[in-house]
Amino acid sequence: MSPRRPVKKSGQGHQFGGSWTTAKLEVIAKYLSSYTTALQDKPSKQHPFRKGYIDAFAGTGYREVRREATDAKSPQVPLLPDPAEQEPQAFLDGSARLALKTEPRFDSYIFIERSMARSEQLEALKSEFPDLANSIQIRRGDANVEIQKLCKKDWRSNRAVLFLDPYGMQVEWKSIEAVAETKAIDVWILFPLGPVNRLLKKSGDIPESWRKCLDLLLGTPNWYGEFYQVEREHGLFGDADHVVKATTETIGRYFNQRLRSIFAGVADQPKVLRNSANSPLYLLCFAVGNRNGAPIALRIANHLLKEAIR
Repeated sequence: MSPRRPVKKSGQGHQFGGSWTTAKLEVIAKYLSSYTTALQDKPSKQHPFRKGYIDAFAGTGYREVRREATDAKSPQVPLLPDPAEQEPQAFLDGSARLALKTEPRFDSYIFIERSMARSEQLEALKSEFPDLANSIQIRRGDANVEIQKLCKKDWRSNRAVLFLDPYGMQVEWKSIEAVAETKAIDVWILFPLGPVNRLLKKSGDIPESWRKCLDLLLGTPNWYGEFYQVEREHGLFGDADHVVKATTETIGRYFNQRLRSIFAGVADQPKVLRNSANSPLYLLCFAVGNRNGAPIALRIANHLLKEAIR
């Protein structure tokens, strides 16, 4: 396969970049290659599994390295402005193109994108990778809706890797539960550590709309008791209670524990992705759907995450 790289015009790339983006994509690319190799080397005793790649926020297939993106569709939620990033503008491979370049190949590729403009640019991948064109499916729609539709299919003879790379807090817990229930999908998830931390006001007084966002993201209202503790201080004028907000480490650990409650296996040390000001943006987590495949999948993922954390 020798894909032809099209000429890109300024503004056509997916503006979502920086060193943290490079770090996550390096991990994903290495895992995809190891994953398809493992399934090729150790097929089912009866017949080989069909291997699929699913990208729920596929963008354009490229990434334009310039600045961190924000999501204007969710104005009620604090997002990820990163004014400290000063990257030279360049077009690099996004997750979709990296998946299409993976060897050994996947049997199918599903790219989900809500934006019409980005979906149209994803369609161009079929001409760029003509030998894979019949295996590429572009789905325009809401990621949660499309994921839950896909998870309802019969997965007994299928395996897949899903990449959940949202722009903010779009992924709902019920979608992650649907993925786990297939017992066939390995998932890399970028948990929005920065946005969640911004929603958790120091006082503990959180607007109802923000609480609902966190309920959908974490699948339970019980997060409040985990993220806020009441401590009593002894002072000159008597005792007083005050609320202590969780650290980002506690928030990340809680989400990883939530994953562990529904998946066959979960990487113990997810990678914190930070901007150039060293502020945490996302937590790159990994979970395995199939119990039989969990040992080798976790061994690969833990190794890649350990390398990335250094």
